[in-house]
This record gives sequence, structure tokens and C-alpha cells, in this order.
Amino acid sequence: MVELKTTNEIEAMRVTGAFIAELLADLAARAKPGVNLLDLEHRARHLIEERGAVSCYWDYSPSFGRGPFRNVICLSVNDAVLHGLPHDYVLQDGDLLTMDIAVSIDGWVADSARSLIVGVPRAEDQRLIEATERALTAAIAVARPGNRLGDISAAIGAVAADYGYPVNTEFGGHGLGRTMHEDPHIPNIGRAGRGMKLRRGLTLAIEPWFALTTDKIIFDDDGWTIRSADGSRTAHSEHTIAVTDGDALVLTR
Repeated sequence: MVELKTTNEIEAMRVTGAFIAELLADLAARAKPGVNLLDLEHRARHLIEERGAVSCYWDYSPSFGRGPFRNVICLSVNDAVLHGLPHDYVLQDGDLLTMDIAVSIDGWVADSARSLIVGVPRAEDQRLIEATERALTAAIAVARPGNRLGDISAAIGAVAADYGYPVNTEFGGHGLGRTMHEDPHIPNIGRAGRGMKLRRGLTLAIEPWFALTTDKIIFDDDGWTIRSADGSRTAHSEHTIAVTDGDALVLTR
């Protein structure tokens, strides 16, 4: 069931989204060579507790994971792209780090992810991150009343095609609000003009992610961390948005 949000409810989600944006900016500034992933996890825990927020990840136990998840942020490095389990790993110069987090404040959820390069960047990594960011921008631009869910998916897929990146369809965006995962599911590739019609009050987490040379994935032995099947680098960008009467409102900017 798809639940449309009121103006006041969207404003409440915007408060959560603003906090997430601040948290990710804080962690990005700390993500330098020599920093342990567990340091970033503990910093995220501190900021969440200080704000009085609630992690949506802690104790999360979906069918695809080996639950419960006992961390507050997903940290994925290089060929890892989704659900990266924070562990004892020291960031190296040139690592491609993806940070993904969802929290609730006063009962309202927001979800966001960003990829960054630690230390000196490689051109192909910068291009990969750029592709996810451009795909996200293109998807948000078509998230307007009267358009359809397929328009969002098609916009993401078109950018991937322009860059020459394959697209995985197993994991994509989703609705959210009172909980982290609500209907509808948003594949990262699709056909324009198809699917559910977008309406004012619909709140979505849109999250294009690409691997450099494959659309296949594998799971680590930890039961959570998802990697590209061929070991190629990956990137992921995500915002929570609300469909309005005009341009979509980005709640995690």
C-alpha cells in the first residue's frame, strides 16, 4: 500500500533529512587515509544519540540479510556497494567509500547515501560517482505529478547507458515514511510512461548505484555486504524526496 504524506508530515521528514545530510557531511570530512571504518560507525552512533534520533538499521533483519544488523550505518568500500557491514578496516589512499544511512526522528524516516574518494582520486572512480549523481538528478527532475514510476527508472537507466554502465535490478529505490521501506519499489532501469502515476505527497528514496563492468552481485560471508561479482568498483547516490505540485522537494539535501 502506498501512503501519501501531508504537508506537515513531509516537513517532519525534512527535519530528519537535514540531520542525515549533516551527519554524512561530518563523516565525509573524517574519511581520510588511516581512518578505521569502525571510527566512522562510532561517530555516527554518537551523532544519532546526541540528536535523539533512532537508527533504522539497528536490529534490522530483512529476508536478504543475515540479521539482525547491529550497526547504524552501511560503509562499503571499492567493489562493495550496498549494505556494507562496518568492520575493522583502515581506509587506504584511493579507496572509494560509500556511506548509506537511514534514521528516524519523532517517528519520521529519511534515507540517503553518498560515495566519495578517500585521498587521491582515480579518474574512472570520479566518473563512476558522477554517473550516479547525474542519474539521481535526472530521476528527481521527472518526479512530478502526472508522470509515472517508470519515468524515474528510465531516467536512471538512460544516464547509465550514456556512461556505458550496466544496471542491476535486484536492489533499487523505495517508498518510505513511518518506516524505512514502504511501497513502491523503484528499479534503476525501466520504461518511461509505465507504472504507478506519481501524486503529490508521495515520498521516495531514489538510489541509483552502478558497478563499473557488471550488473551481477555477490554477498560477503558476513551475510550483508553486497559486492560487484567481478570485483569492479562501485558507487551509490541516494536522496529522499517528496513529490509536490511542481518540482520534487529533496529532503536530504
